[in-house]
Amino acid sequence: MALCKKTMLCFLLFFTRLSLSTQENDRKQTPIKENSKNNSFSLAFPLTSRRLSPQASPVFSTSFFAQTKKNSRPSASAASLNYRSKFKYSMALIVSLPIGTPPQTQEMVLDTGSQLSWIKCHKKAPPKTSFDPSRSSSFSVLPCTHPLCKPRIVDFTLPTDCDQNRLCHYSYFYADGTLAEGNLVREKFTFSASQSTLPLILGCATESSDDKGILGMNLGRLSFASQAKISKFSYCVPTRRSQVGFTPTGSFYLGQNPNSAAFKYVNLLTFPQSQRSPNLDPLAYSVGMEAIRIKGTKFDIPLAAFHPDPSGSGQTIVDSGSEFTYLVDIAYSKVREEIVRLVGPKMKNGYVYGGVADMCFDGNAIEIGRLIGDMAFEFGQGVEIVIEKERILADVGGGVHCVGIGRSDMLGLASNIIGNFHQQNLWVEFDIGNRRVGFGKADCSRSG
Repeated sequence: MALCKKTMLCFLLFFTRLSLSTQENDRKQTPIKENSKNNSFSLAFPLTSRRLSPQASPVFSTSFFAQTKKNSRPSASAASLNYRSKFKYSMALIVSLPIGTPPQTQEMVLDTGSQLSWIKCHKKAPPKTSFDPSRSSSFSVLPCTHPLCKPRIVDFTLPTDCDQNRLCHYSYFYADGTLAEGNLVREKFTFSASQSTLPLILGCATESSDDKGILGMNLGRLSFASQAKISKFSYCVPTRRSQVGFTPTGSFYLGQNPNSAAFKYVNLLTFPQSQRSPNLDPLAYSVGMEAIRIKGTKFDIPLAAFHPDPSGSGQTIVDSGSEFTYLVDIAYSKVREEIVRLVGPKMKNGYVYGGVADMCFDGNAIEIGRLIGDMAFEFGQGVEIVIEKERILADVGGGVHCVGIGRSDMLGLASNIIGNFHQQNLWVEFDIGNRRVGFGKADCSRSG
């Protein structure tokens, strides 16, 4: 999700309004080349939940804020977006994808809240983890004359300018200040000799504070899902069990998922042009949450807390790029009241993790989880996400465990976000063609 303050979202609003009218026509094309019929298209990849490098871990969401560097020449459309969050975390969903011709395997953070995908490219001495453009026959760089390098381009909220070589240059500052900067390029994802995408627009980051790229999968025109004309994709997030010699591995599907017959679906919310507002992200996967319960107790939270009002506040988003779940203040307060009632004496007094999460403990996490019990997020159409008591608490280090929920208001947000911590052992399918999200219980470390 694009998690910006009001002034920032006003800047982004112009672009998203223009983009939505073009997406329907764009999806009529099919850039993935394959031998089988498109309705049976299915590719599976391993998915892991891993710690990122400590110097550049994404914040609550890897969704970006566009910003030009102080020492670079800003484009005509660039705005001054200086928001930074102090809260960082260290876990992300990682998928390895083959890029280029011949393919080079690149590790990317799976982010349903971001649009532009980018990979780490090297300048001189090639690190093993970065992409080497000189080895790919399908690689090309966008020149300054390309339409995307001009200001006010449809659905492209990124400030661009021309570098000294007259190539299209971009800069991304993510929510935690992480930098990804380089050139816009075209490159294929080469899955096999018979299956590949057409050249897609990506970022080729020559400067980045992390060694992994981003796979942007939101509803934006330049996301991987949109450019590759993927009508559906899904993933199964493995649990965070730490065992010597064993790394829990889930699955990431492009196209059909053989397990989808057991999924339960909730419709994506659609927002008319008249409802576009500073707090609303129309490119996010928005669903209608209806209630939260713990140990069978459903809280008295107004339905309006989970649905966007005229300003966009209250939007509920499913986001693979956020680790924790975030709730608007009225919902968070109700959940916290119940946690205090159940295990208040065991709470770590005065401790606030990252400035947003204050339901934390330094006692026995298994015992505390049993006392709290199962938690559930209820959606429309009888769909719910159940978080079993064994997965209520997140290990945040130093022997401290916290309920994996943060307060949105402390981050300057007006949205509810269902993060990947609460998507463990769960199939999540984004059926873009039918505008719905499906959920299915699974043992994701054994998913296939």
